[in-house]
Amino acid sequence: MTALPLAGIRVLDLSTVLAAPVTATFLGDFGAEVVKVEEPGRGDFTRGTTPGARSAYWAQEARNKKSVTLDLRTGPGQRIVRDLIPHFDVVVTNYRPPTLRSWGLDPDRLGEIAPDTVLVYVTGYGLTGPYSDRGSFDRIASAFAGLTYVTGDVDRDPVRSGYSTIDYMAAYLGAFAVVTALYHRDTADGGGQVVDLALYEAGFRASEDALAAFATTGRVRERAGNRNAQIVPASDFTTSDGRRVSLHAGTDALFRRLSALMGRPELAESARYATRAVRARNADALYALIAEWAARHTADDLTRLLGEAGIPASPLMSIADIAADPHYRERGTIVDVHDPEFGELPMPAPLPRLSKTPGSVRSTGPALGAHNTEVYRDVLGLSEQEIAELAADGVI
Repeated sequence: MTALPLAGIRVLDLSTVLAAPVTATFLGDFGAEVVKVEEPGRGDFTRGTTPGARSAYWAQEARNKKSVTLDLRTGPGQRIVRDLIPHFDVVVTNYRPPTLRSWGLDPDRLGEIAPDTVLVYVTGYGLTGPYSDRGSFDRIASAFAGLTYVTGDVDRDPVRSGYSTIDYMAAYLGAFAVVTALYHRDTADGGGQVVDLALYEAGFRASEDALAAFATTGRVRERAGNRNAQIVPASDFTTSDGRRVSLHAGTDALFRRLSALMGRPELAESARYATRAVRARNADALYALIAEWAARHTADDLTRLLGEAGIPASPLMSIADIAADPHYRERGTIVDVHDPEFGELPMPAPLPRLSKTPGSVRSTGPALGAHNTEVYRDVLGLSEQEIAELAADGVI
């Protein structure tokens, strides 16, 4: 088997909920050795509501990780983690800057003790700026990034995404930053560096041309529901079996295909619909025509017809739909992984897919502190007695 591309890279995961630890998960998927530091007796938030338990969420997002316990609120715990850090290529954390400073984990301190380590700080608002000391979560980052403001129906209050979208977007940015920084370190003898990633920045970077449009025209992007005001038709439609199908025929070429499929080829030649600009001005009338046509078909038939005509379309998929969909399985987007507690557990595969060095799930989320002896003995050289004393004192 080909060695995984990040084999030999050691990552210390000093984080919880959610972008920072998932950053470490992505690195582990591609071969990095990831050591997760957890609170003694309780463990990570994603373990669930029972202290030290193993939820299915934990099994997935702590895959390919080792678990050690360490109380970072104590002086001995802070000294131990600072002793650990120089042994790692990458440290990922997401504590607020005041906490980082009080625990001696701020960039200046760690840069002194581990000059060759890539230090990844995924914080709510970044390490600089007037809001840097504030905390955040996905919901707050979505609000601050402007994502929530533009999401939802025109005549209703804004809504956030149904998933923690910004957390996972930030995790991919974090993983990208790590491999970029490691490349610089190892090919240019550049040493370690600080990755300063604010959670909201992942959402803001997805804001398309909203800022440029505001700067040049004064236009503020507003909620448009399922429609895009500039790209018509592109929306969701209800089918005869009560399901919803999303289609995108917003280019002139795609609209000609849709018109022909609807049995109305003249629409694509009419003055009201021939170009994207005029379709945008007559969107309501056009959407009414498409809705009436879509309602004559079941969701599966409509999706098939659109696909055969080369028009991008998909039913709105629930997680139950996804679990049963053959494409997810045959492509390998979903993999079944054996877990000692849950049995065969389906989860998202390591992504993206690499042709020569694909990622892999080698283990699911470990028991709390399962690797205490291995890490503290083999990395720090502590004796069995020292480890036992630290455990007795509640430090680990």
